[in-house]
Order: sequence, then structure tokens, then C-alpha cells
Amino acid sequence: MEFMAGSSQGRPFIPIWRISQTLKQTGFHAETPEVDYIFWLNTQQEANPVLRASSLDTFIAAVYEHAVILPNATLVPVSPEEALAVMNRNLDLLEGAVTSASKEGAHIIVTPEDGIYGFNFTRESIYPYLEDIPDPQVNWIPCNNPDRFGHTPVQQRLSCLAKDNSIYIVANIGDKKSCNASDPQCPPDGRYQYNTDVVFDSKGKLVARYHKQNLFLNEDQFNAPKEPEVVTFNTTFGKFGIFTCFDILFHDPAVTLVRDSRVDTILFPTAWMNVLPHLSAIEFHSAWAMGMRVNFLASNLHYPLKKMTGSGIYAPDSPRAFHYDMKTEEGKLLLAQLDSHPHPTPVVNWTSYASGVEAHSVGNQEFTGIIFFDEFTFLELKEIGGNYTVCQRDLCCHLSYKMSEKRSDEVYALGAFDGLHTVEGSYYLQICTLLKCKTTDLHTCGDSVETASTRFEMFSLSGTFGTQYVFPEVLLSEIQLAPGEFQVSNDGRLFSLKPTSGPVLTVTLFGRLYEKDSAPNTLLDLTTQALRLNPKTDAWKSK
Repeated sequence: MEFMAGSSQGRPFIPIWRISQTLKQTGFHAETPEVDYIFWLNTQQEANPVLRASSLDTFIAAVYEHAVILPNATLVPVSPEEALAVMNRNLDLLEGAVTSASKEGAHIIVTPEDGIYGFNFTRESIYPYLEDIPDPQVNWIPCNNPDRFGHTPVQQRLSCLAKDNSIYIVANIGDKKSCNASDPQCPPDGRYQYNTDVVFDSKGKLVARYHKQNLFLNEDQFNAPKEPEVVTFNTTFGKFGIFTCFDILFHDPAVTLVRDSRVDTILFPTAWMNVLPHLSAIEFHSAWAMGMRVNFLASNLHYPLKKMTGSGIYAPDSPRAFHYDMKTEEGKLLLAQLDSHPHPTPVVNWTSYASGVEAHSVGNQEFTGIIFFDEFTFLELKEIGGNYTVCQRDLCCHLSYKMSEKRSDEVYALGAFDGLHTVEGSYYLQICTLLKCKTTDLHTCGDSVETASTRFEMFSLSGTFGTQYVFPEVLLSEIQLAPGEFQVSNDGRLFSLKPTSGPVLTVTLFGRLYEKDSAPNTLLDLTTQALRLNPKTDAWKSK
């Protein structure tokens, strides 16, 4: 296991384990997490420790991309003892990450969805892995009182890990709740089963429980809650909200947490399978953080065989740390410093600039291409630089650009999509995208591609979006982000600040029109079953 540390504004941080002796010498004894971080602030180049006892302007975040250990069998039930043995093996690895993060001064660590028992279960086979998780209002520290709510060894171990390391821990486990015929929605087996995120504070207390609302297609083992749960909790380093994986594509609870609850930081356990060109984990999650103007801590499973990789610590203006690795089988711990309360930024008017751009006729040069079963309208970028416009329905996308060189072996295109996506979920999209085609054959524009050779001197992309929820993506060759290389203007332009540091895969404005979603996202339209074997959908099994 490796770790990576980051610090904004060049200020070093000192974990409590390094300064505890100094604190004792001054007669100060810390028993709470309010005193777990000191940073040096001195314009005279002299160290001057400043103690933030009540609230912190910054905090150290950790996310762990976990190489999950899977059970030998997931489709047949096992004994509770066998289930616990698998979970303890994963918890052993998580314990190492938690301990390392704590020693580096982290205040909170996020671990992945399915990180404790894996995936691909039936409703019956997941049951031995479930525990009864109470409402946090019960004021419970499982480490101190493990039997209060029955047999809860996983919650006990997580609680003790948090308490012993003085760190908040975010984990994903399964919850079970009995029901009977008095509840008309009670499942036939007499229980609800939930995909559940839990948060334990630095004293080991259960402070948050979230039941995943938007279940993905292969999550038949779980129930969705009857109403979306908007779960928040307060700390000395900001207000936090939490949701899980597929939730990110929908309004509730994701948008509600930011817009109405006004959280500072989103916690995001996920088991995300990457799909290019627009839904690679680090690409989309960093874009969501920027579009929603919120901190975002994304912890993904590490399972390259299913294209699961991509975790990060994202601030509203730029990624602070990220990890993408399809080559090794190792987990990865990321650490970075974030503002506890990100500075408010002006609301972007996503259609302001684009609505004033005059679209020039391009004759019959437009062509269509498919991106994840959605039919885009494309224009080939034939010159080394220029201005292009492409429209579909109510969306017109405008691009100004200049390539470093116009290569004969690479083709780029500008694409637009305005419509309802209906495969493996139903959600309305408006997308403007500059992308590299897989080959020089225009029919491959929109296919998954991971490498490129063309750098861009500049780009500026905008669109006549009918929504305020637009997520700006820039992805470079070898699936790399471009921190500090681009910006979004108040009038809705995604533009480069400098020549790109690497060849470009895509520059995209990914818009969501939640009010046009026509069907519950948990319903699978009939075409999906026929399409699931298609190679293009194989990559998109994120949850």
C-alpha cells in the first residue's frame, strides 16, 4: 500500500502523533479531534504553530482505493462465520490505510462501496454479510457497547478503528431491517436490505447512515429506501453530505445536498467501472465537484478486471490528488489538504456566451456517431485551428481551438447531444464535446480511446444549455486530469489557461436536465437486456 500527501498553498502540516509530546510539555492534553492538526504560518520564515481548537479553516482528507478481496462464492449463501472471515480480511487492509492516514494527520478517510465484502450477490447470498445499523440518533459508540443492537462485529471494528486512530471513517456495508404484512411494501422475505454508507467520528460514534437511493441494474440484492435520504453531519472542519456511486447521476439526494443543505464536502464511496469518453471516474467526479462548487472525496474499488479504478480528492477549482491505475493490483491511499469551507464562486450562466455566437452554415459536413447508445451530431475538425458550431435540437455547441499540430493519423470532432439516455438508466443529457476519434475513420468518433498524440495550444467550448447543472471535463492521454490548466467563465465558457500539458482525449461540457428524466432510474427499459452483451456496454457497469 502506498500513500500520497498534498498541501495547498505550500503550507506543511504536522500530525498530532508528531506533536503530542510538545502539547504535553505545555500542559495541554487533547482528548478530541479538535486538536489534531497544526500548520505553520509565518511570513518571516520562522515556524509559528497555530492551534485551531474550535474550528479549522483547512483539513486533511484521505481516500483509499481498495483492492477488494472477494468471497470464493457470491451466488450461494455462506455461514455468518464465513462471511465475517471475508469481511475481516478486507478490514485488515482498510485498517492499514486508516492507520497510515491517521499518522499523516488526516481528519477523515473515505473507503469504497462494496469494499468490505465485494459484489455480484443475490438477495439471499448477501444476507450473512448484513448487520442491523441503527439510526445515528441513538448516540452509539459500538466500540464501547458492541452488543447494544445485536451482533454487529463489523460496526464494532470500524468504530474502534476510528476511536483508536482519532479519525472519521466512512465505510460501505449492508443494513437489514425486518418488516411484516402491516407494511404493504414489505418484501416477500420479510426484510429490507440496503446498500449503506456509515460514518464513525473520531471517538468511534456512529454519526451518519445513508441508504443508497439509486440502485444500479445488478443490485437486486438491495432495496431502495421509500424516500431519498438527505444525510448530513457537522464537524469542526465543515459540513458533510454523503451519497453512493450511481446516485451522482440523479438529482436526489446529490443535488439536494449541495443546493438545499449547503454542504461543504461530499463523501462518495463508489464501485465505478470506467467508460470513455465521458464517464471515467476521475474525469466525471472532478467535473461534478467543479460544476457543483463543492469538495468531493471519491473512493473507488481497485479491480482492473472490471475496469474499476479512479479515486480522488477534488476541490471546486481543481483536483488536489487523484489516482488511476489499470496496471497493478495494489490499493492506493491519497491525502490532500482542502478548505473546510470552499470559497463561494459566482453562479455560472451556462448559456450566456453561447447564445450570442452566430452559427455559420457548414453545409452537409455533419455526421452522426454513437456514444454509449446516444446518437451525437458531429463535425470533423479539419484545420489546425478555427471556430466550429454544431447543433442538435435545442443545443448548439461552439468551439474555438488551436492544435499544436494537425496530424494526419488523428481525427478530432466536435459533437452535440440533446436527448433522453435510456440504456442502463434513464436520464436526460445535453452534452457538448471535443473528442479524439478512435481512428481516422469517422465512424469511430465516440468509441472508447485512451491515448492521443495531439496537444492543443488553446480551446474554448460553450453551449446553449437549458440547465444550470453542467459539469466541465478535460481528460488527457493515458486517462490523466489537467489540474490548473483550464477554467470556467461566468458566461459559460470552458477555456484553457495554457497549452495542454499532454495530448487531449476530450474537452466536454456534460449537462443534466433532471426535470426531463422520464422514468425512475431504477427501472430498466426493455432494450437494455438485449444490449448488455454489446462490447460497448460491457465497460459501463458502474453502480
